[in-house]
Amino acid sequence: MADLSVSIHKLQLKNPVTTASGTYGYGEEFVEFMDVNRLAAIFVKGITLEHREGNPYPRMAETASGMLNSVGLQNRGVDYFIQHIYPRVRNFDTHIIPNVNGSTIEDYVTVTRKLNEVKGIEAIELNISCPNVKAGGMAFGINRKSAMEATRAVRDVYDKTLIVKLSPNVTDIADMARAVVDAGADAISLVNTFLGMAINAETRRPILGTITGGLSGPAIKPIALRMVWDVFKAVKVPVIGMGGIMNAADAIEFILAGSTAIQVGTANFIDPAASVKILQGVKEYMARQGVSSVKELIGGMIVK
Repeated sequence: MADLSVSIHKLQLKNPVTTASGTYGYGEEFVEFMDVNRLAAIFVKGITLEHREGNPYPRMAETASGMLNSVGLQNRGVDYFIQHIYPRVRNFDTHIIPNVNGSTIEDYVTVTRKLNEVKGIEAIELNISCPNVKAGGMAFGINRKSAMEATRAVRDVYDKTLIVKLSPNVTDIADMARAVVDAGADAISLVNTFLGMAINAETRRPILGTITGGLSGPAIKPIALRMVWDVFKAVKVPVIGMGGIMNAADAIEFILAGSTAIQVGTANFIDPAASVKILQGVKEYMARQGVSSVKELIGGMIVK
């Protein structure tokens, strides 16, 4: 049988297929549709220090070949997650990886300290696309200095695998990746959503309650794929790729571009079993191509 296992720093994954934060809840929502234990990891929806209600409705809008969302990190806070949600999902035969968010460096650090003490959680994904309230609302991840400060502060209090999720809304994604690796990131996940908007021409009003939101889905795949390739060439840590992965062929493309693992996001809204179908498709591709280990494919794009 083909070897599907991969490593993200100290994190051992049984295969390269995971689900993207914010698109898969906490995993328990999908047990009626698929065997979540087949997944390598579930990146759970974003967690903040305090309870958050999220943004005003409407929060989602369909676009050509994709969707916009502005949910706004609705969640009940890290303490509620640790005390009530994690006990319900900790026995899944897959890694549960929290997506850590904050409005200040102190928020990031406090949430991380709490998660660092939870037995069974072996990695976190640091979302630096959050607005920095102490810097006028500019996202941590679009400024090299603030991205490094957030990463370094979390690294100082976290002794497990630290994955930093990059925003694509930057001039040089490779430079941002180098910055957070220099600050202590063990792995990079990318890309987060692109900033976009939609207008109802008949009413002349924005469709989203927040006017702008994050664009995801097949429309962003070519750009996301290019960014993964850029980052793979720029850093020596594992890359987790995402951005419009809808089927196994998409997943293979991201792996060939340099992804050690991939995250399935928007596809989950269309087909709750998309991730396991993609995993099965990856297995079939490897059999067809005579590939004995998925590691042989990582960064394996042939460039003449």
